[in-house]
Formats: sequence, C-alpha cells, structure tokens
Amino acid sequence: MLRSRGLRRGAGGSNIKEADDPMLAVINLIDIFLVFIVAVLISFLSAMGMGELLSKDSQVTVVTESADGEMTIITKKSNRLEATRVTKTEAEGRGVRLGVAYRLEDGSMVYLPDE
Repeated sequence: MLRSRGLRRGAGGSNIKEADDPMLAVINLIDIFLVFIVAVLISFLSAMGMGELLSKDSQVTVVTESADGEMTIITKKSNRLEATRVTKTEAEGRGVRLGVAYRLEDGSMVYLPDE
C-alpha cells in the first residue's frame, strides 16, 4: 500500500480520494460549459457571416444604429479594433467636400463624387 500522502491506490491506479471528491464533478461541468460557450460563439459568428472577425489579417466594418439614432461604427484592421460613436449633432472641423449622397425611394443610396 502507498502511505506517502495517506492515499490508497485502487485497482486502476487512480486515487480513491480523488474519485470520491464531488468538487471534481463541478470543475468538469465548468470546463464543459466553457467549451460549449466558445463553440456557440464561433458558430454564431459563422452564421452571421462574421467569420472575418476571427481572421488575423482581415478588415471588417460593422455599422449599428440604436433606437435613439446614435450610430456605432466598429472597424477591425488586422489585430486592431476601433469603435466610433456618431450622434445626430453636426460634426465640426476642417474638411473637403467629396460629393453628394442621395437616398432613393426604395431605400438604397447613391453617391455622386464631385469632380
């Protein structure tokens, strides 16, 4: 018998005290839950066509609009993520006019650059 730590070995060589510990079952459930969460997250990103977010060298831009009209623009360039919030207030600063954008009756937009 093994007496170095007060543990007895069973027929399979495993510690009998470890087999009786109920916390091991809880730890195993937590591990399984974490693997499940990661799998659901990856499948969700794939289903939404956002698999590029997982790619190392991709460039992705996502635009969302909240109910109060505030827009959030999320841009991913390689490993860098940048989020910009845009409100309905006018922006100030220096710039150059690039063109005109029109919204058509069907909801699509047309951009006409200045020449």
